[in-house]
Amino acid sequence: SLFDIRDICDQHHPEMLMIPSASDFAATVSEMGIGNDHRIVVYDSGDMLNAGRVWWMFRTFGHSAVAVLDGGLPKWQVEGREIETGVAQLSPTTFHVAYDPAQLRTLNDMRRIVAASDEQVLDVREYERFTGIVPERRPGLRAGHMPGSKNLSYKRFKTADNTLPDPTTLRALFADAGIDPTRPVVTTCGGGVAAGLVALGLERIGHTDWALYDGSWAEWAAETDTPVETGDT
Repeated sequence: SLFDIRDICDQHHPEMLMIPSASDFAATVSEMGIGNDHRIVVYDSGDMLNAGRVWWMFRTFGHSAVAVLDGGLPKWQVEGREIETGVAQLSPTTFHVAYDPAQLRTLNDMRRIVAASDEQVLDVREYERFTGIVPERRPGLRAGHMPGSKNLSYKRFKTADNTLPDPTTLRALFADAGIDPTRPVVTTCGGGVAAGLVALGLERIGHTDWALYDGSWAEWAAETDTPVETGDT
């Protein structure tokens, strides 16, 4: 089944890939032939960014039997594994949502978190964007980062074959970014996609107390009253 994150999102936010409503997600996934008794393996063209986002969405809607194919389709093909072409024949079924907001953070959540510093905010954009050295790609967005946030570029999660780094390397990456493994983490990026890959990395090392800020910088920086800092932390 093809899961396009540009289509399966909140259509009221045409400039942002916000998570859809539970009813819209259930209806779309049901049409794709995915049911609650299925174990889902998500893959993409290789960088695992889209796959990480889809993995997070299924978990948020209560489906824990979901995994990401490490290395995606390119690694599968390099290993000489079987592939198919053409349009998949789908048999619609019924997918029941059990919405779980534990791993989702909203704009209001982030206002509170930034003020209280009770959760670690990990911004996974490139260093130049985090510090505000370069302007944001979207017109009108302020440059910089949320006060108190840490930085760890998602690009450091890329290996030669586009698989996730091993757990030892992942732990070192998070430690170098100043992340305390005993405290909750919120991942955030430019638009809520790359943050899913880094959340997958946290999950892989057994750090399950994490959440993803869906609106990420595209939402935070577009507000007029949200605090923004520039420079290094």
